[in-house]
Amino acid sequence: MKSLKLYDTTLRDGTQAEDIAFTVEDKIRIAKKLDELGVHYIEGGWPGSNPRDLQFFNEIKNYNLIQAKIAAFSSTAHPHNPPDKDKNIKEVLRAQTPVVTIVGKSWDIHVREALGITLEKNLQIIFETISFLKKHVSEVMFDAEHFFDGFKKNPDYALKIIKIATSAHADWVILCDTNGGSMPHEVQEIIRIVKKERLPVPLGIHCHNDSEMAVANSILAVKEGVTQVQGTINGFGERCGNANLCSIIPNLRLKLGIPCISDEQLTKLRETARFVYELANFQPPNHQPFVGNSAFAHKGGLHVHAIQKKSETYEHIRPELVGNHQRVLLSDLSGKSNIIYKAKDLGIKVGSKDPVVIAALEKLKNLENQGYQFEGAEASFELMLKKALGLQKKYFDLVGFRIISEKRKEDETPLAEATIMIQVGGKIEHTAALGNGPVNALDNAIRKALEKFYPQLKDMELVDYKVRVLSSGEEGTGAKVRVLIESSDNHDKWGTVGLSENIIEASWQALVDSINYKLLKDDQKNAE
Repeated sequence: MKSLKLYDTTLRDGTQAEDIAFTVEDKIRIAKKLDELGVHYIEGGWPGSNPRDLQFFNEIKNYNLIQAKIAAFSSTAHPHNPPDKDKNIKEVLRAQTPVVTIVGKSWDIHVREALGITLEKNLQIIFETISFLKKHVSEVMFDAEHFFDGFKKNPDYALKIIKIATSAHADWVILCDTNGGSMPHEVQEIIRIVKKERLPVPLGIHCHNDSEMAVANSILAVKEGVTQVQGTINGFGERCGNANLCSIIPNLRLKLGIPCISDEQLTKLRETARFVYELANFQPPNHQPFVGNSAFAHKGGLHVHAIQKKSETYEHIRPELVGNHQRVLLSDLSGKSNIIYKAKDLGIKVGSKDPVVIAALEKLKNLENQGYQFEGAEASFELMLKKALGLQKKYFDLVGFRIISEKRKEDETPLAEATIMIQVGGKIEHTAALGNGPVNALDNAIRKALEKFYPQLKDMELVDYKVRVLSSGEEGTGAKVRVLIESSDNHDKWGTVGLSENIIEASWQALVDSINYKLLKDDQKNAE
């Protein structure tokens, strides 16, 4: 087959997802990342729809991209305007991009009901719009919107649409599953029929994910000879999203052997996925295939024992190929292999018969039985293991703390104040701090007290705080709670856990572990 081209529409279709709004600067940064990943086309937006997209097109000209071509998007001309007088067409030309993508209706119901015109008039609009743009733009793509639904209802008209686009000299015809409801076998069969028409231009595929079939449909389309795949990073898009390039790319590259990007570029896949999540202000889902934290994570002791011998026993690819890495989780399902694996990961040499391993495993199972969870709190586990080995330094001792929560008026927010006394070496520090809640006040107070002795704690911040009630029954508000805290500094993120019937005590345990881990980590770096 001809070389496959990747067309990314994160900056246009992706921004139509609920809760996503990229600034111009965000879009520039994402475009540069996509270019580094090896994407061939980057759809920057619809310049006729908002000033921000036009600003992006003006700004991106100041950057020298490695290989990606920037595409501007627009609909066909309005039925009552010739293309040279149409506002949308004028705006898309103002973007001055080397590629323009035009969307037109290919489902007869949309022509009659949405546009309110005849089927013949729609054909005329498509022909005139593409013909006009070809006089001004070197590469014009035609998105046949709702093509698969249109073909199922009126195949003759759907085929007329893509034939008129080719007769107007479109460089590509993109077959769109706009409602995302087509099944893989339908996509496959329809593309085979289209291929029999022997169109003089290459075909592309653009799928939405409303039936969770977008990736499968895109890959089957490639198997049928389509040479351009459109999608978004992380599957961002309207409703249920678009075809996810973070799954399509490695499947094409590693499973089908199609060289859509280089091996080196493929290793940037996870980095790119997380970068886009960060700019979208979304928490990356752990269970996302290929790029998620859990994609190559192993929990059962039997699994861990097997991957230590041969990773492919429970991994379909090597995680490093997509920039990910193997992880071993710690829980009550863990075996000695998990403990040994994690110890090795921490630079600690222990054997399967080492009494420390047996003791650590027993303690782990007992704590998890009580309600602790170390899957999201590996820093707490590391501290527990190093304490068992006598490698954990005592950085401070608690003398005592007191927290006061006060609400003075009905319409005022409660005020929390924490007073704490700690001992470092032979010195006692007594201080107080306010917070927007008792845990926040306690966090502020302990760090205020310790920063005098450990100034590096100023770089540390609490990123996430989760509370889960573990018991449900007669205990009511006296039930055990588990607190999971995620902390970060300028270099790393780490999780810690605490458990108690008292939410303040559980929070204290997790906070202390978080601080101890930060100090231990810094000591290790300074010793290297």
